[in-house]
Amino acid sequence: MPSSSSLDPEVAMFSLSELAPLNQHQSRSKLLKPWWEVFMDYLVVLMLMASVLACTDQLSRDRVVCIPWDPLATANTSNPSPSGNALSPSLKPPTHVPHISPNLHSTARGRRTHLVYQQYVYINQVCYHEALPLCSRFFPYMALLQSLVLVASGSFWLHFPHSSSRIEHFLAILAKCCESPWTSQALTHAARQESIQEMELVEERRPPQPPLSTSPSLPVTHTRRTSVDSGTDSPLLKWSDSASFAAPPSPCPSTLSCDSTMTSTSISSQAHFPSSKPPVMVDSPRQVISLDKSDGEQARALFEKVRKFRSHCESSDVIYKVYLAQTIFKLLMVTLILSYTIPLLSSLSFNHTCHPEEQALVGYTTFECIHVLSSLLRKLMVAYLTLLGLYGLLNFYTLGWILHSSLRQYSFHSLKELCSLRDVPDLRNDLAFLLHMLDQYDPLLAQRLSVFLSPVSESRLMEESLERRWGEEKLHAMTSVDAEGCSRLQLVALPRLPPALFNLSQLQVLKLELITDARFTAQVSNMMSLRELHLYHCTAAVDPSALAVLQERLEALHLTFTQPSEIPSWALSLRSLHELHLSGRLSNDGGVGRSWALGSLRQLRHLRVLVIRGMLQRIPGELCEVAGSLVRLEIFNEGTRLLVLTGLKRMVDLTELLLQDCQLERLPSALLALTNLRTLDLQHNNLRTLEELLSLAPLRRLSCLRLAYNRVLALPASVGVLRGLELLDLSNNQLQSLPPALFTLRRLRRLLLAGNLLDVLPVEVKALQLLTELDLSGNRVESLPPQLFSSCLELRILNVSHNSLSSLPRGVAASSQLCRLDLRSNSLEELPAELGCCSSLHGGGLQVEDWLFLTLPSHVRDLLSRSCPPSGTYSESHSRPESDSFPYFSPTQWSFSSALESQI
Repeated sequence: MPSSSSLDPEVAMFSLSELAPLNQHQSRSKLLKPWWEVFMDYLVVLMLMASVLACTDQLSRDRVVCIPWDPLATANTSNPSPSGNALSPSLKPPTHVPHISPNLHSTARGRRTHLVYQQYVYINQVCYHEALPLCSRFFPYMALLQSLVLVASGSFWLHFPHSSSRIEHFLAILAKCCESPWTSQALTHAARQESIQEMELVEERRPPQPPLSTSPSLPVTHTRRTSVDSGTDSPLLKWSDSASFAAPPSPCPSTLSCDSTMTSTSISSQAHFPSSKPPVMVDSPRQVISLDKSDGEQARALFEKVRKFRSHCESSDVIYKVYLAQTIFKLLMVTLILSYTIPLLSSLSFNHTCHPEEQALVGYTTFECIHVLSSLLRKLMVAYLTLLGLYGLLNFYTLGWILHSSLRQYSFHSLKELCSLRDVPDLRNDLAFLLHMLDQYDPLLAQRLSVFLSPVSESRLMEESLERRWGEEKLHAMTSVDAEGCSRLQLVALPRLPPALFNLSQLQVLKLELITDARFTAQVSNMMSLRELHLYHCTAAVDPSALAVLQERLEALHLTFTQPSEIPSWALSLRSLHELHLSGRLSNDGGVGRSWALGSLRQLRHLRVLVIRGMLQRIPGELCEVAGSLVRLEIFNEGTRLLVLTGLKRMVDLTELLLQDCQLERLPSALLALTNLRTLDLQHNNLRTLEELLSLAPLRRLSCLRLAYNRVLALPASVGVLRGLELLDLSNNQLQSLPPALFTLRRLRRLLLAGNLLDVLPVEVKALQLLTELDLSGNRVESLPPQLFSSCLELRILNVSHNSLSSLPRGVAASSQLCRLDLRSNSLEELPAELGCCSSLHGGGLQVEDWLFLTLPSHVRDLLSRSCPPSGTYSESHSRPESDSFPYFSPTQWSFSSALESQI
């Protein structure tokens, strides 16, 4: 036989609960049996015992004894006469009597018959079936069958398939609730808070006492009371107590620890204090022993189980209906049994007259019979009917209790008197019915279950868990500093905000993403440096005291949401807010003529930057409420056509306007009113013509115009009216030529023309003497004018990659400031050696293929590939200039819209 150590571990692994006997699981059901159910169970057992006793006697001792009946002898006995000896010929007794010696036996007396023993046995059996009524013969078996039916129907609701699974699940959850250390801790906290509140009320109601006299008096001794008096030492946390205050252990579905030793008496004594009771000195509440990690995780899992079980049980009332049907069935059974059994009671008699049709066999027609068990059966039947009557009365009481009480609604009235558990919700349907049945056994069990139904209790558990796992040291370690020197902290996918978060006084930027229940309390006042808040799919609640702090300090708010209803209402009341970023399905409800879903912005009097990522059909009229302070407006419309832009006319103080992905086909006429505009960004639209550029002449301060990613076919000569332009971005359009008027923009510094259909760069480019960046990548340019290098002496960045250049013009060496030159993907066969004279290109500023770079002389290659010395004359900003053609981001500038996207 193999030893236990040699068994397969996968086969040998099982839980101890699987080894528990079945009666342990069945014993849990007694928690749902009220007193009348227990009483009825005992009555059924007594009825079953009576019926078994009757059946045993019926099978072992039941018989009928019969003797022939002589009518003449009976008549002579009742009416004696001289001629009473005459008998019928057939019944005349024999005249010959055998002689018996007087010294052995007495003389035989009585009436003789002609029957032998076998004839008596025969007649007894015949008369048993013909003379005895059915009640005498079958009552024990009927009583046994009826008792078995009542036994089965008594617990049918506990074994019915649709109800038994819920009941077993409920009892299993109840056992875990009683065993959980969090139950005792929560009830202790609730009782302590209630006792403190009661003591404060007593202190307030007490009349002022006269000053103590100076005469000597007995010393006053303050005694710490037990939990019955003050609630500070709750029996939920006491493992043992004195004999006078010891409480019996609470009944529990399973083997419990000492956490379940709190009785309903102690709870009520903690929750209610008579007003006439003298006040008691209460020590400061000691810290509740915190749960360890495993207990906390089990408690959180139990909260989730209770939540799911509640939603499942409250959806129907199967258990209630089965129990009601069971009670009605038992009541009908009792009524039916009594209706046909009581009349049969009179048919149970000791004497019976039998008239068998067997005269030819026995010689007699009438027999007088006695039933041996008739007396016993009558007594058992009376006892059985008495027990059955009591059983019926209890069922009638049960039916009245069901119909009179609202068993499909349950409210924790006693717990709602405790200040810490007033939020326990009311229950309905099957869960409410089970708690009503549980109250009939012990109300304390329902109180323990209520701990895991209370949102406040769950919040306290979450706070304790967060405080343990997300301490101040860990949050400090997660805080980073960006390129601007601002301290940032990002929290992702937490159930709520850690309490230690509000102790970070130096934190400036806080990002909260996917926080289930974020709430800012009054402790936010400790965050003295907080200026920027990001809420990424996080609906945060703010207490009134915290709102006053945020209104005073918060300057930037970023909100990312799915529906506008997720935007917190307090966000529009931040009076000191300078920047507001909204990203989500924000649209104009009901069409163009309606207001948008966000609401009024009237309280944002200092708002300067507004960024909207949504699906607007019109410029919201509510933006006019902040027109006096707004200087930058950005709208990313996600491909939705922006139809009405008349709202822009009132925003005369705007200096930056960005309208991207708005499906614009022409330049909006409302731009004429924006005389202070400096930056206009209309990228990613459907602009085909720019004839309206002439109407932008009043915008004398316009210095930046971005029209990339449109469908512009030609640049009109009216572009020359934009005299103040310093940056013009026409990348990724369909331009085939450039008008001479473009080169009259003397202030132009950056000209971006990448991704067009240009064949040639006009010689007039020499007029742009302030030009620092020129991007011609992705075109069809075959040659560059020499004047580009001889006249544009400020040129620092030149990108002509992906063109058709066959050679570079002479005079490149004149561009002493040129620090970035991209010549990749062209038709060049060699590079001019004079590139070595461009000192700014040294250190990797030249971008060409490796084979093309090898066409340069070796000393030129050495110059161009030489790294800049540590103490070089070019700073990082000089060696890596700001450019759309050569984007550069240091690692400290990398940012993502969310932590989840950064992980991806």
